[in-house]
Amino acid sequence: MGDSSAQYIHLVHHLIEECLLFNMSREECMEALSKHANIQPVITSTVWKELEKENKEFFESYKKKNKDEESTTTNNNNNIESKVEITRQRIHKMLLDSSLSKDKP
Repeated sequence: MGDSSAQYIHLVHHLIEECLLFNMSREECMEALSKHANIQPVITSTVWKELEKENKEFFESYKKKNKDEESTTTNNNNNIESKVEITRQRIHKMLLDSSLSKDKP
């Protein structure tokens, strides 16, 4: 795997971690990264699945916690929209920071 491919996978990994901080599902994360970072959903899904394999206990707990929260959330659509907007802003900042660091000698 080339260095730029490894960097791209690392970026996707980092963006997924940001989505996890906002308790986003895999589907929500795939949609957000596709829309705001132009990352193909298949790439996000593949990296997510690899993270699940490497961190089984975390993701089992994460899924259970999110399932419990969904059942108690009455205004889930507004909650998701808020998560997506915050994630969009963070993705934009990370991409900007990444491009600025590449421009430095």
